[in-house]
Order: sequence, then structure tokens, then C-alpha cells
Amino acid sequence: MDREVRQLVEMGASEAQAQAALRRYKDVMQAAERIFEGEFADVEETDGDVSMESAALVAPITPSRTPRSVTPDEDGEGEDDNDVDMDEDEDGADDYVDYDSDYDEKARTVVEADPYAGEYTFVFCSVGVSDGFEGVFFSKDRREEVIEVEEEPETAFMPDTNEQVKIMTQGQWMKGCPEGGEQGFLFGLYNELSSGDCLCPQSCGHRIQRSKSNFFAIFPDFLLYIQHLRRVVKRTCLSCKVDFCFACGEPINTGSNRDPSSSGDDNLFHCSNLQGVILGIGLAMLESTFSEQRQQTSEESSQKSKTNKRRKTDLHSSSSTPKGDDDEDDSYYMSLPVGKKSKGGIGYAGDVKEDTSGQLEAQAIQRLKDEKIGTILSQIREYLPSLRREGGARTSDYMVHPTALAHLRRRFNYLCTTLLRNDSLSDMSDRSVLYFELFEWLETISNHEALASMMAMPIMVVSSVKSVAPKKVAKGKAPIRERTIIYEGSAGPRELLEAIVIQAQAAIKGLEGIKTPDPEVLEMTEEQKRMTSSAKGKERELTPSLSDENQRLLLFCQRILATASAIDRSLRETKGDAFVDRLHAALPKISSEPFDHSSITLATTDEARKKAYVDWATQVRFEYCDLTVPREEDKKGVIEESLPHYKFYYNSEARMLATSDIPKRSLAIAKELAVLTTNLPVAWDSSVFLRVDENRVDIIKALIIGPEGTPYQDGCFLFDIFLGPNYNQAPPSVKYMTTNGGKYRFNPNLYADGKVCLSLLGTWSGPGWVSGKSTLLQVLISIQSMILCEEPYLNEPGWANDGGTPQSRQYSSNVRRMVIKTAMLGNLKNPPEPFGDVIRTHYRLKSQAIITQLDKWLVLDDGKATIGDSFSTRQDSGGSSNGFKKDVEEMQQLLRQLQDNMFKVDK
Repeated sequence: MDREVRQLVEMGASEAQAQAALRRYKDVMQAAERIFEGEFADVEETDGDVSMESAALVAPITPSRTPRSVTPDEDGEGEDDNDVDMDEDEDGADDYVDYDSDYDEKARTVVEADPYAGEYTFVFCSVGVSDGFEGVFFSKDRREEVIEVEEEPETAFMPDTNEQVKIMTQGQWMKGCPEGGEQGFLFGLYNELSSGDCLCPQSCGHRIQRSKSNFFAIFPDFLLYIQHLRRVVKRTCLSCKVDFCFACGEPINTGSNRDPSSSGDDNLFHCSNLQGVILGIGLAMLESTFSEQRQQTSEESSQKSKTNKRRKTDLHSSSSTPKGDDDEDDSYYMSLPVGKKSKGGIGYAGDVKEDTSGQLEAQAIQRLKDEKIGTILSQIREYLPSLRREGGARTSDYMVHPTALAHLRRRFNYLCTTLLRNDSLSDMSDRSVLYFELFEWLETISNHEALASMMAMPIMVVSSVKSVAPKKVAKGKAPIRERTIIYEGSAGPRELLEAIVIQAQAAIKGLEGIKTPDPEVLEMTEEQKRMTSSAKGKERELTPSLSDENQRLLLFCQRILATASAIDRSLRETKGDAFVDRLHAALPKISSEPFDHSSITLATTDEARKKAYVDWATQVRFEYCDLTVPREEDKKGVIEESLPHYKFYYNSEARMLATSDIPKRSLAIAKELAVLTTNLPVAWDSSVFLRVDENRVDIIKALIIGPEGTPYQDGCFLFDIFLGPNYNQAPPSVKYMTTNGGKYRFNPNLYADGKVCLSLLGTWSGPGWVSGKSTLLQVLISIQSMILCEEPYLNEPGWANDGGTPQSRQYSSNVRRMVIKTAMLGNLKNPPEPFGDVIRTHYRLKSQAIITQLDKWLVLDDGKATIGDSFSTRQDSGGSSNGFKKDVEEMQQLLRQLQDNMFKVDK
């Protein structure tokens, strides 16, 4: 019986639970199943061990002791020979460690109260820390250094398929694992299933030699691997004729009353060892196929780039901004030139046209790739632990192998993070065959307590790789190659999914089309109520349905929201409300409630100030708000019921489209909003803020902060944007509003009357708007990076080669004077709606840096009078060198008031 007890303990049960279960159930697998169903959760150890129930709350996937191979002595020797750092203490303390916890030299195993469980549990934590979820919500700043061994490839001949196949080496099996505890579990399983003997469970003396080709053969197809396992897993003792599992050595109960057809061959669900190796090999195949596809796409894109010699602009995006999955997603940045400006000025690059040849062929190729990855995902998902399996859960669903989470975090997360970082909702919708399967995986993982914590864990990604000099080996043997790999924390799966949720919500809002504000509800007579009820019925009949393309996008967006809700619901069931609340606190948000800008405090160091600014700007860069003009009451006190007016340059055009319904336009706006919500550039140097009317998503206001190192630095520049009736077959209408009442021309491309001169908008020669492909984000980034530039003088055609000349320096000095008077002082004292809070917070958080910046500008000023239009001789009536110094001093005074929370402007 000691052997059975030891086996149950290795599966994760306490010794007392194992003994109690075996007294009631003689079969060890039946006893294990009952333990994991919670039947013996109330059994306590008498020697101070913790209960299994409480331990599961923190580390459900970690058994109480590290799994041992069939030959413990050999296992230990193998660990000594392995170059991977096991981080094991001599006293065996790591046997009880939650391997998802932060680890450093001061870390220790303690028994403390889990604040969310109400019971005592083992937690691996740093001294002085009492956070029951620390092992899950570890910092994204975490770094891990791992030495990975590259071994010579191995092959083996498989008689059942009559072919030579590769064998997964130990180095490949351990690859990508920065966690010491996970390394131990992976090594233990590999060592157990690749060598040694499997003994007959009846102790009759019969034994079968294991080899690497039994479980670690890499077939061209995952289903071929599964077929191979079905041939080798079930073995029959030649002496006593007992059927047993070749992976764990335990009897296979052929008399199970479950229907194995619901989950394939039941033998492959017999034990956790099989689960661990199937997921490990399957996900390795998936990772390899996905990497090959991406590499092929990258090479094709690189070759195409060399052929076409296209140039792309620097987007100036923050490090937190998600990137698109495929290079094709960046195509809408193609017409933004960088590097040396052409002689024609901004936006002018000759008669260049967008090359759209081969687009349909590329989409068909991508569809085939996605179907292949989706099929592999679907095949592997059958072997994920699931207590909701059709036909009932299997043994391995209850007894989750400790390597299961390690496999998912190492290999599945690579694919997961790549796909979820896609910033194009349209692209994701077109590739729904792959994304729907990804959502199924995320829901399945969140449904199981042993895996659910992965949804909140930061994903460890490779930040650097350094080769180590080969070690000397015996003569005739291949050298051992090693690499030192640094892993860094990044956003976890649920956080990445939330960025897509935000896009989906924005797209749904765009697909709803234009909504007119509900009129004030007045008391109706009974006759009016009957007429209204009848009219509503007819209205429902007349309501046009969405086009097929719009309907597909809507269904995809709804699937995204349903997946996020299902994951959160499952996490509340498996991990508790406190877990989900903490997870949600770290998720990106677009709040419908006004943001409390006063809650952002001034930091004391430059690094902290920059971080606080970027965090704040990221939260408020995109918001919905009411941009209508309040309706006036007539003499009788009745509010006018006509169409609303807007605080907007294009008010008349917007009102003309108030009752229109243009499906193609709605779809374009939906896709546009989805991109804008999470991809507006945010940085200490320069940011873009957007406000969209809550009922009219075609009415937009933009605020661009002047980039660092330019005469526009830290100025606030306002633009009114209208997505007209032909959007995006035609470009948006854009009006520049920061003109000092039509007096100042800040740039050759920004006229005093508000005209924005840009080829994308059709207001300048050169590559123009590409129907269905160009975007508003492209326009905003063009203005930010190409118009608000270091030497605006060069934007004028004919002057592009005059960089650094006295004329260019004089032009920049004049721009700085206009910026301080209008884009800084004017906007701070009389902030344009709805950006008042954003402008004040921008200047408060950057106050010290801007004060220093203004001192430098004062030194650089040439003392000349301000010229409203640099291409004329008309001077601003209040402009002079003394006027500039006065403006600087007033701005600095207001900045200090903002620092002291004493900001007040006399009207």
C-alpha cells in the first residue's frame, strides 16, 4: 500500500488523503479520481501538513512533491548532469514551492493565511510579503536568465509508419522555460518517459524498456503522433495478462462505463503523464508550424519591400501600443515617406500609386495558413484538461500534470500573444477561422482551476539571446552548444484580450450608425400610446438589416465580448471574486465615466514623471463625449426638438447626414474606431487625443501635442474631423482650429484659415487617399510626425534643401513665438472643449520640463516681431521681442500654479 500512497502523493494529494482514499477504494486510479473530486478535502494531516483544498487556491497545478522518475537515483544524477539551473535547495524545500511565484535569494516557503481563502496555505513569497496571489500577478518588470542547451538532433525509425522521424531532445523539451520549478517538472517527465523500465503493476517481474521514440517522436502531423501513442500506450503483461499504461505503469480499467467515443480513445486520458507529453509534443508542433509561417511571411514581405522600395514613417508610438500580427497590417502606413524630404515638400513624391496587385492571392494564402493552424489547435484542444468534457471528465482532467501549465505558458502563449496583439479588427474578422479556435482555447483554459491562473500571468517573452562558447567534450562527441536567454514579463492573455474587447465595443458602436438623441418624454394620451405602439411595429418591419459584411463583423465582435465574459465568469467560479477584481484593476479601459484627472499626482523623479504621464495619457487618449450644443428653450419653456447642433466646424454637413444610413460608411467607421481606441500614439514626447460624439461617431475632435525637439514642442493643436457620406471611399474632412482667430499660419501646410495641406486629404499633390485602405490614424500620424516637424521651413516646395539656413532658423523662431502665445497660453487660459482637463493635466504633469524648455526658447529667440503669416510682411499687433519674454514668463507662472494646485486665470 505504501507504493500506492506514494503515487497519490506525487499526484498532489496529502498523505492522509491518500491513505483515507485507499482504505475506501482499492483501485489507485479510482481513489485519485475521488480525491480530485473533493471527496476527501476535509481530511487533515496530523503532522502539520496543509489541507489540499487550501493549497489548491494558490498552486492547484503544483503537486505537494516534485514528481520522481521510476529510478530516483538516476533522476538525481540526471539533474546534476543537466546544465539547466534547477534552483533546488539541499533540504528539498522546492518540493513544496508554488513555482509561479516570484523567486529571489530572499524568497522562502512560509505558512500564512490566504486572505481570500480563510484557511492556511503554503505560499512561495518574498520575506515580508503576504499576497496570496503574488505567484500569479507577478510584475511585468520581472527578468529571468536561462541557459538553454542545443543538442545534436536525433532520429529514429518507426516501423508502424515505415519512416525515419525526428526525436525531441531534452533541450528542445525544456526550451523556453524560465521558471525553476517548471524546469524540474519538465525534466522529471522527460527522464521518466524516455528511459528506464516500466514494471508490471502486479509485481510479477515483467518489465518493458522505454525509449525516447515511444513518447517523443515528432511526426509530420499531430494526428499521426496520436495514432502512434494509441499503439504504444496500452501494454499487456506477458506473464499475468494485465493491461497497463506504458506511461504511468498503472492498470488500465477496461470495464469503464464511460463512452470513450465522446473523447476519442479513452486510453490517452488514462493518466497525467500522457496529458503532459501530448500537450508538450503537440504544442511544440504547433509552435514550429506557426513560426515557419511567420518566418515565411516576413521573408516575403522583406523581398516585396526591397522590390518596391517603399518607405514607411516612424509612428512615434509608445511601447505599450500593440503591434499588428502580420506585416500586411502595416500597409496603411505605406504612403508616409520618411528620411530625406523630397524637393516638393511634405506629401509630394511624384506620381506614385499604391500597388494592390496580388492582394487577393495573398489573402487566399493567409486563409490556408490560418486553417492549418486552426486545425492543429482544434486537434490539441481535445487533450486539454476539461471538467466539462462531453461524456464526462476523464482521469487526466482531474489529475492535471504539473507540466500542463508550463507547456501552455511556454508554447501556446507565443501564438496567443502574437494573435492578440493584432491591432486590426478587420484583419482578425477576416481570419475568424483561426481566432474562433483561439477563443475556444482561452475559454477552456479559464474553465479549469489548475490552468485558470494563466489568464492573469504576465507572459515571459525573449528579450535577448547570447551564445555561449561550446563546452569541451570527449573526443568523438559533438560539442555542447549553449545559449543564455533573457526573458522579460509582458502583458498576460486576459490583458491582451481586453485590448481587442475595446476594439470590438468601438466597432459595434460604429455599426450602430448614427443615433439621434432621444427627445424629452412627455405624458401621452391613451390614443397617442396606441398610435405609438402601432408605429413601433411598423418601424421594426422597416428597419433595414445589416449587409453581409457588416453582419460578419458584428458577429465577430459579439464573439469577442462573449469570450471575455465567459472567461471572467469562469475565473470567478474557479479563482474567486478577489482574483477577478484584481485582474480587472490592471486591464486597459475606455471608461464611459468622466476621468478624474486630479487623481494623477506629480512624481518626484524624471523617470516616474514620464511613466505617470504615459499611464495617464493612455487612459484618456480616446473617449466618447457629448459634442452637441445645449438646446435653447423658447419663451414658453419648451425645448426645441429640431436636430441638434454641434460644437464643430462641420456642423452643417453633420446635420445633413443626421438621418442617413449608409452601410459601407458604417462598416468603415466601425473598423476605424476599432483601430483608434487602442492605437493612438502616446509618449512623453508627443501624444494624440481623440474625442468622439457619443451619438454621432462620425463627429470627431483631435488634440495633437507638439513633438519634442520641434518648434511645436508641448503646444496643443486642435483639429475638427468629419467622416463624410463617402468615407472611406474618400478621405475625411479635417480643419485646423488653433489659428489665433485666423491670424496665425503655423506651418506651410497649416493655413491661417484652417486648411490642412496634405496629399492624403487631397489638398496637396502626391500619393493620395487609397479607397478602403487609408485610415484616419494615418492622417493623424502624418500631421504629428511630418507637419509638426523639426524644421517646418522645409515643408514649403522649393525650400526643402535649405535646412539649417538663417531663413529656416528665423522661421522656427517665429513659430515658437506663435506656439507660446496661442497653442500654449491661449489653450491653457481658454481651453477648447472638450479638452480642458487634458490640456491642464498635460501642462501640470510636464510643468517642470516645460519651464526649462521655455528658458531655452527664450535664449534661442531672434528678438524679431511675430509674423502671423511667415510668407507675408504683416506683423501681429502685440508681437515684439519684449512680448515674447512676457508670454514666456506668464506661461511659466501658470505652470508653477499648476504644480502647486493654485491654478487660476483672471477673466
